[in-house]
Amino acid sequence: MSAGKKTLSIVGASGYAGGEFLRLALSHPHLEVKQVTSRRFAGEPVAFVHPNLRGRTNLKFIPPEKLEPADILVLSLPHGVFAQEFERYADLAPILIDLSADFRLKDLDLYRKYYGEHPRPELLGRFVYALPELYRERLKEADWMAGAGCNATATLLGLYPLLKGGVLKPGPIFVTLLISTSAAGAEPSPASHHPERAGSIRVYKPTGHRHTAEVVENLPGKPEVHLTAIATDRVRGILLTPPAHRFLNTTYGNVQALVEAEGGEPRLLIHPKDAEERGIAEGMLVYIHSPQGRVVRKAKVTEAPMPGTVVLEGTWWEKWAPDGKGINHLTAETLTDLGGGSTFHSTPVEVEPLRLA
Repeated sequence: MSAGKKTLSIVGASGYAGGEFLRLALSHPHLEVKQVTSRRFAGEPVAFVHPNLRGRTNLKFIPPEKLEPADILVLSLPHGVFAQEFERYADLAPILIDLSADFRLKDLDLYRKYYGEHPRPELLGRFVYALPELYRERLKEADWMAGAGCNATATLLGLYPLLKGGVLKPGPIFVTLLISTSAAGAEPSPASHHPERAGSIRVYKPTGHRHTAEVVENLPGKPEVHLTAIATDRVRGILLTPPAHRFLNTTYGNVQALVEAEGGEPRLLIHPKDAEERGIAEGMLVYIHSPQGRVVRKAKVTEAPMPGTVVLEGTWWEKWAPDGKGINHLTAETLTDLGGGSTFHSTPVEVEPLRLA
């Protein structure tokens, strides 16, 4: 093992969630992927199942029975399997990350309502809900973590700041979710198989979606929430629409609680590698400039963007920026060939520390 790195193994790495976790782990500077399991593809190279990882790793899938101890164990198993075989996997690593719904909830009655009886109810509440936007500090100290559901994540990120800031009025919340085909996992069914869903759109869960439990348990005040899930033919992504009465787009710029919840001002997200190369530290003021112009922002050093790419938060009003300028100062005034509308595109920029005289 490389010095200073934690070893990590993934159970069920041939699926979509496990494969995506593997992709991210392979790029993490402090992780070394030790083993990946799959009963179906045991003995096959990882790239046989995940062609996007060709050239990134020489790992081969192994059966779960051959797992060795590691520092971190990621469980990407069908719902209910990890809970039933908990001791088997818990003995292999001090840090557990479960991507299923087995330990997302703390309330046993809520679990029973949406999933039925729990194999290990005494363990509910022992896992930290792994949504860093809500529980970042707790996750830093956690040994056992439960990955949030896809639809729950989209809903919580959309609603939490509005409820926390007191913007939404008390009352039922109705959320419509347009969901992609990959949300159902790698194992196709007659309802989720992409050839069956291509070219169609249908409501598959008008009420009672099980991710409602996570949403209610983690929103401030535990409001009444109704999720309507609509299956689309998109491969990836979730489009969330939570109607809110008496709420306007301008509310984001006028309500102080919302501004403070997002850090008080727009920031530049920059990868640690790029920040180090440019002498940029967390919170430092930086110039971002392109051939069209330049703006000033505080730097947020994070692994969210890829190396070589920066992300400039763009939904802020100009008055909240340090220099009073929005991101349009960096973009060209190019219009689309068809229709003459605005063009939104990635813009080549350079970033450097702001040197104050």
